[in-house]
Amino acid sequence: FGIPVVTDVHETVQVQAVAQVADILQIPAFLCRQTDLLLACASTGKPVNVKKGQFMAPEDMKGAIAKLEQGGAAGKILLTERGTTFGYHNLVVDMRGLQTMREMNVPVIFDATHSVQLPGGLGGASGGQRQFIRSLSRAAAAVGIDGIFMEVHPDPDHALSDGPNSLNFEQAERVLQEGKAIYDLVRSFI
Repeated sequence: FGIPVVTDVHETVQVQAVAQVADILQIPAFLCRQTDLLLACASTGKPVNVKKGQFMAPEDMKGAIAKLEQGGAAGKILLTERGTTFGYHNLVVDMRGLQTMREMNVPVIFDATHSVQLPGGLGGASGGQRQFIRSLSRAAAAVGIDGIFMEVHPDPDHALSDGPNSLNFEQAERVLQEGKAIYDLVRSFI
């Protein structure tokens, strides 16, 4: 399709093989502090997207950036916000965190669908509140993010993973159109 491929890397032994086929390596949120994994990804020369752990403050991502820069990824680092754990089964997005991470001089991506995930909210699986994706995405665009990440499925209620916090294609298109309009407006003030 001629579009860039982004995929997670979970272990250092996977990094070189994944780097041969992926355009961007992604560090999952729960692994964002793993020095060996960050350095291995940086050594590939590929851009690295690090999802902020749900247990971390936005300013703590400076550590991940420093490790990636030490490994040679300067200028190829992205950070993704996906919410912060707030009590049981809840993630909350503090829009101040998007600005805090942008002040680190790296592109910031808003993970619109994982931000409404309810970890463990269905007992044996995660739930989600997709009704909040549009409003949170608009708010993130107004803060000045550089991109939006979304889980999209033709039939989210029957998706094998992340269904409760996914959008269908029509809903995703609407979120992107609204976000782009707000992005353009915000950029006109700069």
